[in-house]
Amino acid sequence: MAKKNAFTAVGKKVGAALGKANKQAHIQARKVSAASKVAKEELKDISKQVDALKKQLEKTAKRLKSALN
Repeated sequence: MAKKNAFTAVGKKVGAALGKANKQAHIQARKVSAASKVAKEELKDISKQVDALKKQLEKTAKRLKSALN
């Protein structure tokens, strides 16, 4: 009976340690997920800015070309 109780106690300790590790892993996964969402939004914003600059450069090149002709 004593051995069984000792095994049970050890099992509880191992289970608790695994539970804590799993909790920390989930917390980190949520943080990474949130960070990836922010990065995705920033990438969209940068992409829009690049497109706007591209259009502006095309207009400027067109005006320069017509001015030189």
